[in-house]
Amino acid sequence: MGHKDKNKEKDKEEKEYEKYNDKGRISKKYYESELAKLQGELVKLQYWVKDKGLKVLIIFEGRDAAGKGGTIKRITEPLNPRGCRVVALEKPSDREQKQWYFERYINHLPSAGEIVIFDRSWYNRAGVEHVMGFCSEDEYEEFLRSCPEFERMLVRSGTILLKYWFSVSDDEQERRLKDRVSDPSKRWKFSPMDLESWAKWVEFSKAKDAMFQYTDIKQAPWYVVESDEKKKARLNCIAHILSMIHYEDVTPKPFELPSRKIHSDYIRPPIGDQNFVPEVY
Repeated sequence: MGHKDKNKEKDKEEKEYEKYNDKGRISKKYYESELAKLQGELVKLQYWVKDKGLKVLIIFEGRDAAGKGGTIKRITEPLNPRGCRVVALEKPSDREQKQWYFERYINHLPSAGEIVIFDRSWYNRAGVEHVMGFCSEDEYEEFLRSCPEFERMLVRSGTILLKYWFSVSDDEQERRLKDRVSDPSKRWKFSPMDLESWAKWVEFSKAKDAMFQYTDIKQAPWYVVESDEKKKARLNCIAHILSMIHYEDVTPKPFELPSRKIHSDYIRPPIGDQNFVPEVY
């Protein structure tokens, strides 16, 4: 091997090493660099979705503190909110409880040219509602029967449906939940329901297994995101979304900003007549 080849190999090894810190986790610098690239591609994807009138629905499910919210935040950060919505519904009202189960979700489905992200979805029925006894056994069984058909209908209607399950180990989930409890800035994320759910860890595992058995269908399969390492999970999930939707770069070309017109007859009102925010910083 020549001198130049050795240097290339060395540079390659150093570059590979820089991906990870001394704990074997993705380094902050590498993560931020890759995230910036992926977010740039997400912008291209959104332009394509709008240009072609696509309907994109992305479902995020998983245990509490599995990392769904952080991933959703990184997806939506660079996107135009007029074409990308996050849906995170509260518990159903009395009226909604008497509707057809899927009805409250139908109102939030994407229109042409729109990306919609469900931070939890109709799969509440297969998870928390079933485990915590918020629905009857008949309602649960009917959901398992009708959900695959409902999703097939969505796909046949032209909706691109992607479903992600964020998988976190019990040890890592416990660490994150304890962190939420101890940190006042994160405590709002923790609800009494989270505490009850934690106590039923095994029951939720069984419910997830049954949910996959019935709803992991060819037209709308489940994709599992290993999320013990948040940064890696975010990058992997975003990269997968980009790989699942064919898109081309239709980003508008740069243009020159026209000169601002000067109106000599315009006189700005006195500054003293306006209320300004105090410059504390």
